[in-house]
Amino acid sequence: MKTLENRYCKEILIIEDDDGIRESLKFALELYGYEVSVAANGKEGLERLKTISKPCLILLDLMMPIMNGWQFAEALQEDMILAAIPIAVVTAFSERAKEVHAQAIVKKPVDVDALIKVVQQYCGGSIKEQAI
Repeated sequence: MKTLENRYCKEILIIEDDDGIRESLKFALELYGYEVSVAANGKEGLERLKTISKPCLILLDLMMPIMNGWQFAEALQEDMILAAIPIAVVTAFSERAKEVHAQAIVKKPVDVDALIKVVQQYCGGSIKEQAI
C-alpha cells in the first residue's frame, strides 16, 4: 500500500535573494507539508539541484545578483533532466517573466492562497490537505 508521502511529490526549490521573502515562502510551504530547499541566487540554485532530490517545482525570482532568474532558466535548459522541472516565477515584473517561459507566474507581494494553488498544480495536494 502506498503512503500519501509516496503518492505526491512534495519537494520544492525556492531561488530568491531576499532573505525575508525566501524564508516566508519556505515557512508557508512547510506549513502545508512540503519539503523546501532554498538558494539565494541562480548559481546557488544550480548547485543545490546537484545535492537534493529532483523537486517537483522551482519557485524562481528574476532580479538577483550573481546569476539572475533569466540566466538560471537558460542554464537549466542545457540539462535534459533538469529542464523538465517546472518553473514558477515569483516576481513583481510579470511582463518580463514571460521571457523565462515559466509554467506559472506568482506576483509579488505573494498571496499565499495563490502560491499554494500553483504549487498544488505541479506537486499535488499537500500531505496536510490529504490528511483532512
